[in-house]
Amino acid sequence: MLRAIATALMITLALPAGAFTFTALDGSDIALDEFRGRPVLVVNTASLCGFTRQYGDMQAVYERYGPDGLVVLAVPSDDFRQELSSNEEVEEFCRVQTGLTFPITQITPVRGAGAHPFFQWLAETHGHVPNWNFNKALLGPEGELLGFWGSSTRPTARAITGQIRAALQ
Repeated sequence: MLRAIATALMITLALPAGAFTFTALDGSDIALDEFRGRPVLVVNTASLCGFTRQYGDMQAVYERYGPDGLVVLAVPSDDFRQELSSNEEVEEFCRVQTGLTFPITQITPVRGAGAHPFFQWLAETHGHVPNWNFNKALLGPEGELLGFWGSSTRPTARAITGQIRAALQ
């Protein structure tokens, strides 16, 4: 009985169908609905931050768990004034200089009234607002929030990879 209530609550708090679409660096759409049935690690990022080295950790997690279904989504933001000045510069840095192969959005607000609807949902439904770059939200296969971690928790931390492995089973 308790498990049924918990499951119903998680579904209620899951992403609304069709609710969130980001714009990729190349201008195409990245609809979170496309990833239903797969866990998604969403990370607000910045190219000029002390935590930027976590891009390498994000790539490592993507290479390790991507073949099993994990999606890693980087959401560059200038909300903390540490992002490059254009999407073209972000793409050059992330794709060419850093060699990232997972999906990356255009520069996107993640806090306040102008925040992307996904981050508004995180704040309003779950009480999680990025307080700096490289906050991580792990969504389960049905869009439920499995965990939220701050900047100091690396994407390769057991707290995150354990949740990823469980979501992939």
